[in-house]
Amino acid sequence: MQQLEYLQNYWWLLVAVLGAALVFLLFVQGGQSMLLQRMSDLQRSMMVNALGRKWELTFTTLVVFGGAFFASFPLFYSTSFGGAYWLWMLILFSFILQAVSYEFRSKPGNIFGTRTYDLFLFINGSVGCILLGVAVGMMFFGAEFEVTKTNLLDSSSPVISRWAPTHGLEAIADWRCLVLGLAVLFLSRTQASLYFLSAISHDRKFAESQRRSVLVNGAVFVVFFLLFLYLLLTADGVATDGEMRWAENKYLWNFIDMWPVAVVFLLGVVAVLWGVLGTVLSDRFKGGIWYSGIGTAMVVVALFCIAGYNSTAYYPSLLDVSSSLSVRNSSSSLFTLTVMSWVSVITPVVIAYIAYVWKKMDADRITPREMKETSHKY
Repeated sequence: MQQLEYLQNYWWLLVAVLGAALVFLLFVQGGQSMLLQRMSDLQRSMMVNALGRKWELTFTTLVVFGGAFFASFPLFYSTSFGGAYWLWMLILFSFILQAVSYEFRSKPGNIFGTRTYDLFLFINGSVGCILLGVAVGMMFFGAEFEVTKTNLLDSSSPVISRWAPTHGLEAIADWRCLVLGLAVLFLSRTQASLYFLSAISHDRKFAESQRRSVLVNGAVFVVFFLLFLYLLLTADGVATDGEMRWAENKYLWNFIDMWPVAVVFLLGVVAVLWGVLGTVLSDRFKGGIWYSGIGTAMVVVALFCIAGYNSTAYYPSLLDVSSSLSVRNSSSSLFTLTVMSWVSVITPVVIAYIAYVWKKMDADRITPREMKETSHKY
C-alpha cells in the first residue's frame, strides 16, 4: 500500500510539472492573441515566425499532459474528457485551427489570405487560453458530475460518470473559473511580449511597444490573479481523510500544512513580478521571459500540490461529494504505475533535448531581412 501511495504522489507531481510546462508555453497562444492589433505586415510576420518556432512544443506538451493524466489517473480522464466533452472539444477545435494556420498561412495559392489565418490564430490564442483556465478551474471550484462505478455492469448504458446536460459548458458560466481563464490569458500575453523582446531583432519603437504590452497585460494579469487567489483561499474543498466531506478554507489550510509548497508558490510569484518589472523599468534587462517562465512553473506546480495532496480531492463533485476524485481513488493500478515510472526515467533526457532544440532555434534572432529573403516562413 505504501508503494502504491508513493507512486500515486510521484505521478501527481509529474503531471504537475507537465502542467507547469504547458502554462509556460502558452506564451505562444498569448502572442497569437495580439496578431489583430494595429501593426505593419512586417512586424506581424516577424511575430508569427517567432511563435512558429515554438507552437509545436505547446501542442506536443498539451498532448503529453493529457496522455500522462490518462495513463496515471484514468478515472479523471474518463470523467472529465468523457463527460465535459463540449468544453474539451472547443479547446481541441481551437488547437486544430492553430495547426492549420501555421501550415497554410504563407503558402502560395492561399485563397483565404493571411488575415483569415491570423484570425484563426487569434481564436486559438484567446479562446484556447481562457477555456484551458476554465478546465483547470474545475479542479478547485468543482464540476457537476457523478461517478458510479457499478454502471459498468449496466449493459444498456455502461458509463461510469454522468454529467450535467451541458457537458462542461456550465463551467464557462462559473465566474470563478472564468477569472482563472482570464488570468491565464493575460499571463500568456505578458510572456509573449517578453519572448518577442528576446527572439526578434527589433527597433526602438517595437521594443517600446512590447514593454508597454508587458506593463498593461501584466497589470491586468495581477488583478485577475489576485482575485483568483482570494477565491481560492476562501473556497471550500473536499477532504478525503476518512469519509469525503466539504471542508472550509481547505486550500488555505493546505498551504499552511504544506508550508514548503507555500514558499515555492511565493518565490514563483516574486520571480514572475521580477521578470515583468525588470523588463518594464530597464531596456537592458534581457531575461524577463526566463524569470517569468520559471516563476510561472513554480506557481503552477504549487497549485497542483495543494489541489491533490494533503488528503484533498483534486476534482470536487458539486452533485455528489462522494463522487469527488482524489489521487488515491482515481489512479491506475500498482503494476501500471510501476511500469510507467520506469519509462518516466527518460524525462530528463527529453527535457534536455527540448532545451537544446530551443537554444538552436533561438541562436539567431528573427530580423526584417530574414522575413524579406527567406522562402520558408509561416
